[in-house]
Amino acid sequence: MAAKPEETTYESARDELAAVVAKLEAGGLTLEESLSLWERGEELAEVCRTWLDTARERVTSAESEDEVSSP
Repeated sequence: MAAKPEETTYESARDELAAVVAKLEAGGLTLEESLSLWERGEELAEVCRTWLDTARERVTSAESEDEVSSP
């Protein structure tokens, strides 16, 4: 199941990603389980990246608007 930014909040993606990392670091998984978790982690990391990129664009846009409207 691919997580999409419009369907997942940044916070929930980040928290699930942290849980995935903890499971991988704990070990004791089969290769298939590890690969599945890794793939899920990559999906979640992309969701987080997308949210952060969007936030960065919004901040940059707001700063630009402030500079234009300042005397």
